[in-house]
Amino acid sequence: MNAGLTDDEFEALKEVSRGIKSKRLSPLVLKHAKLLSGLKYVDYGRNGIMKITERGTQTLFMKHCIDGLRKIAANPIALLDANVKEFLLKKSHISSIEGAVGYEITAKGAESLADIDAQQRK
Repeated sequence: MNAGLTDDEFEALKEVSRGIKSKRLSPLVLKHAKLLSGLKYVDYGRNGIMKITERGTQTLFMKHCIDGLRKIAANPIALLDANVKEFLLKKSHISSIEGAVGYEITAKGAESLADIDAQQRK
């Protein structure tokens, strides 16, 4: 899913996703530019300014979804981004708690989280 990106590399990708206004890159982005470009997560426009690609956007979204699933597993009333919450509800990874505020992780969500953890250990 994420080609083994580190937290530092995800931060650089997140920084690019917010939009870079000039050719001048931050030290974090500069450090990881070659890797992110090689994995086709970022690209350079005609004006030479780095921008995130569709593949990079999808990777970042999946990272947010996985982090959101972990948040809900740890704390049922954790706040999630609206699009992440909508996606996890739509895919039945979380469900509303009956008669209470918050969400709970479903069996499908727990299974997905276990699969992700198993892949990361390899």
